[in-house]
Amino acid sequence: MKKCLIMVLLGSFVFSLVLFNREMEAWAQETKGKRFIWAREDAYDNLDPHLVYDVSRVATRINIYDGLYRWQKNPPEIEPWVAKSYKVSSDGLKWTFRLREGVKFHDGSEVTAEAVKYSIERLLALGQGAAPLFKEVVSKGSTRAVDKYTVEFNLSKPYAPFFSIIPELYIVNPGLCKANEVGNDWGSKWLASHEAGSGAYQLASYDPAVGFVMRRFKDHFMGWGDKYVDEVEIRTMREIASKVLALQKGEVHAGDDYSLPPEQLDKLTKDPNIYIIKEISMRTFVIQIHNQRPPLNDVHVRRAISYAFDYEGFIKNVMGGKVTRNPGPIPNNMWGAPKDLKGYEYNLEKAKKELTLAKVKVDRPLKFHPIIGPAPVKSAGLILQSGLAQIGIKLDIVEETWPVLTSKATNMDTSLDLWAHWVSTYYPDPNNWIGEMYNSAHHGTWKASSWYKNPKVDEVLNRALKVSDMKERKKLYEEASRIVVEEAASIWVYNTDWYCPFRKIVRGVRYCPVGSGQEVRGIYLEE
Repeated sequence: MKKCLIMVLLGSFVFSLVLFNREMEAWAQETKGKRFIWAREDAYDNLDPHLVYDVSRVATRINIYDGLYRWQKNPPEIEPWVAKSYKVSSDGLKWTFRLREGVKFHDGSEVTAEAVKYSIERLLALGQGAAPLFKEVVSKGSTRAVDKYTVEFNLSKPYAPFFSIIPELYIVNPGLCKANEVGNDWGSKWLASHEAGSGAYQLASYDPAVGFVMRRFKDHFMGWGDKYVDEVEIRTMREIASKVLALQKGEVHAGDDYSLPPEQLDKLTKDPNIYIIKEISMRTFVIQIHNQRPPLNDVHVRRAISYAFDYEGFIKNVMGGKVTRNPGPIPNNMWGAPKDLKGYEYNLEKAKKELTLAKVKVDRPLKFHPIIGPAPVKSAGLILQSGLAQIGIKLDIVEETWPVLTSKATNMDTSLDLWAHWVSTYYPDPNNWIGEMYNSAHHGTWKASSWYKNPKVDEVLNRALKVSDMKERKKLYEEASRIVVEEAASIWVYNTDWYCPFRKIVRGVRYCPVGSGQEVRGIYLEE
């Protein structure tokens, strides 16, 4: 009897195992080619959309979360998203957004005005991420949920770029955040490795050492066409050669956009199974100069340094001609950038002449601090080192990590003589570049680490924040640009062209400078 029972149980187990294997095979067949894998160099050590703000890791924010409006296309156009409309009072202080009904968070609860109110309060309370964009004009407790689908922002003063920054307010699920609070942390410890969004994709798995996987949210309010990918894996791969090989072998579908050297891009261009997408970005490369520290506080010394950098050689030989010279603080393809601005050229004779006019003599070696990792940054330092040596200035190169550099850059005493970084398109308004870099109100931030101060420039930039007329704002930013360049506040080198390699089966890539092309909602695989 027992033997018979064992045989029956064994048979049942084998039958169940066969069914399970068949189901797994069917699932594997069904999902074959439906996971899109993007290899990137970035380490996703925190998923909280209100704590992480850098563009390199925007993939979590822009795919897992939604905002009231969203920037799309290139040049960027702002489009209704969770909000379907808005209106602004005549004095520019009251911004009212009307939400779509029925927008769902991933747990099925509805996105309401209270969720938007909670999100701005959470962002301001944490004080990190995109909080600096809002804190100057949105006070804690000033936002109202008028009704279930209407939210009202009450600004403390008129702020022309407000509509431009609204997409940076990502809406989180208050219920989930509150349920996972530890002390008064607004759920930040939990949200660092989980999610509480309503975006087109929801988090399936996460390992800060490896990356993360997202699964399509079928109930996303924007809907889905006939073609899409069910799963997206963002895989951290730091080693460039390994990344390129994986792309060529078809182990991943896309590689990094900005980190691949020109020679690797050329190599991938020749691969018949790969194509490269090129787009004009708004990501500028700048070398900051400490304007308050001798001898760099002398405008003639700063001009001499600006003339000692070989812009053409750097762009041609280091960047492979795959970037565009950008002579001022605002990207060439952004309104507010003067079209007639020539900027500085590589001219050692002019550099020497400027040194003779300087009242403050260069009596010590200067220091240039490149970020550890990106090769172009150190190359820029070496090129500047060579140019300065020819006019009698010694430049030491000291590499440091990004966290160390940005930390030092927020204090005038510890700020660096010279250091280089990119300014990405957090929002497409000139204030993102010239305003946040050269308005002295921003001193203490890494963007404003040149410690430049000119009362006239402050006046012009502050006026540009108050007026709503686009033509007047454009003239004001052009005026400020000319002054800042004349005073050689920094060394402006280039605007990045976005080159990103994809396997030939990848379709539907949508590039926008805001989000750096990392929104994957339109992507599908075509075998």
